[in-house]
Amino acid sequence: MIKSLYTAATGMKAQQTYVDAISNNLANVNTAGFKKIQPTFQDLLYVTLKSPGIDTANGTPNPVGIQLGSGVKISGTTMNFESGNLEGTNRKLDVAIKGDGFFQVQVPDGSIAYTRDGHFQVDRDRRLVTVDGLRLIPDIQIPADTIQISIGRDGQVEVVQASSTDKSTPLGKLQLARFVNPSGLLSLGGNLLRATEASGSPLITDPGTQGTGELQQGFLERSNVEVVSELVNLIVAQRAYEVNSRAIRSSDQMLSQTTNIVR
Repeated sequence: MIKSLYTAATGMKAQQTYVDAISNNLANVNTAGFKKIQPTFQDLLYVTLKSPGIDTANGTPNPVGIQLGSGVKISGTTMNFESGNLEGTNRKLDVAIKGDGFFQVQVPDGSIAYTRDGHFQVDRDRRLVTVDGLRLIPDIQIPADTIQISIGRDGQVEVVQASSTDKSTPLGKLQLARFVNPSGLLSLGGNLLRATEASGSPLITDPGTQGTGELQQGFLERSNVEVVSELVNLIVAQRAYEVNSRAIRSSDQMLSQTTNIVR
């Protein structure tokens, strides 16, 4: 009965972590480029009272054994990189990735981070940046007399300037990063991810090549969180938490009864 108390407690702890993950998913339902998190459960160590297959006294193997588990734990949280819906904004600096890939940005410490959020701005130096002022890589600088900007599906950035309205001037090309294991990326907050040994090194390529998606100007990728599914998961987690709490209550009552009998 003492063991059942600890076993049920691990179930409550795991379900609480599950609720935390669901809450984060729901909180970011309107976050551009957000990818939902799915916890993975794993059973704990087993206490083997009788192993299956070991010969019994009459020389025949046991068809079944006696094993008691020690509960459950969250073994990891997997980021689901299924593409979210593209929403039209009609804003020329909004760019969505239609498929696989990440934009590259330079963070304050000089390292490179990755994002799916294509809600870009122009800073005082006329460079393309994120809403937090992080510069996009490759560096794109917009001329001061720009009257129109175009970002192609292949990442090519062109502008029409007031000094030459009859032609387009190419400024450079946006590139995307692709990872063998994107679930191994480290979340930094602020819609940013960082490469790790688990994710592998990034493959930098032009949009629409080597497995990366194409760019869609005037669109933003919304989160891939499905509110109805998350609410169902929330109900399931709540019921599982409740059942584990009842198991603790039952074990406590049984232990109390045993103590009264001894008295």
